[in-house]
Formats: sequence, structure tokens, C-alpha cells
Amino acid sequence: MFTGIVQGIGKVLRASSGSLEVSLPAALEGSLAVGASVAVDGVCLTARSVAAGLFAADVSSETAARTTLGALRSGSAVNLELAVTPGRALDGHWVLGHVDAVGKVSGLYREKEGWSLIVSFPPKFAKYVADKGSIAVDGVSLTPFAVTGDSFRCALIPETYEATVFHERCPGDPVNLEFDILAKYVERMVGHVSSH
Repeated sequence: MFTGIVQGIGKVLRASSGSLEVSLPAALEGSLAVGASVAVDGVCLTARSVAAGLFAADVSSETAARTTLGALRSGSAVNLELAVTPGRALDGHWVLGHVDAVGKVSGLYREKEGWSLIVSFPPKFAKYVADKGSIAVDGVSLTPFAVTGDSFRCALIPETYEATVFHERCPGDPVNLEFDILAKYVERMVGHVSSH
């Protein structure tokens, strides 16, 4: 489990069919072990090997097809977060690292106190996006507002903009979306009750 609070930015050193090799920022060196979970742009992967300043992980064909990981190339910047451990603050929201959909950056522009991010998503997921709810965009815990049937806005404070890959994103770029797990369970329960 993750919180959507990015702990560092890594760079893809090698991307091949079924595998990723990513640099570890200094702040995370020594914290990742073989077999541990790590979120890469919001996708939960398992560290297959860890060496000085880098780790390697396998990427299944299903994961590559359903997320942005299949399009990563050498030099791509990625958000990194290690799995939550006992004693670590839950500052964001519950994030599983199970991407629901790939959305698209529709807009990213400067505002007085920060940045405004507009993301479009497949309309069939509109039921999971609530104004002032929670959503993970490329693994970052954000609060959507101005929600429509196929888009939402998020305000990015300067810290979030600079400490994540958002400062490298442009309109048209694909992003991984994970909708709030609580919304998905409520929808399942309501659907189960109404079908009986």
C-alpha cells in the first residue's frame, strides 16, 4: 500500500520488453530491498534487484498495456514511492498501485499560488471521480475539483509541482489514474444491494 506522497524522482536507465531499470534518488538509497514494493508513476512493482543507486523490476505485458509504463524510454523521469511501513505517516490517501485507467493531461498552467492541472479520463470512470475526493495521478495523491463527465482539475502547490514529474508534463501526455478505493467498494456494495 502507498499514500500518494512521492518520495523522489527516478530516471529510467533501461526499458526493455518486460523489464525496467530505474535510478534511485539519494533520499531512497538503502531503503529499497529485493522483493519490496515500489510505486513507479503510481504502478506497484516488485524490486527484482537492487544495486548502488538503482533497482530493476519486471513489468508484465498486462501492466505495460494498461498503464504508461509500456511507453517509458531511457531518460524518462518517474515518480517513486516506497510501500508504507509501520510508523510512517499516512499523509495522502490509500493508494494500492493498481492503475484503473490512463488519462491525459489536457492542461497545465501557472496560477498565482501554484499550478492548475486538468486531466481528461475515459467517461466510463466518471462515477469514481468526486469533487473534493481523492485520486492518484501518476502516483500523486491529489484532490479533484471542477469535475465533469470526462475531466477534472487539481491544484498543484509549488512543492508538489517541483517534487514530482509534473514539472516535466505537457498537454497531451498520458498519465496513470487510480481512483479512490473507497469509491470503488461503495459502488460495488450499492450495485450488489440493488441487484437483489
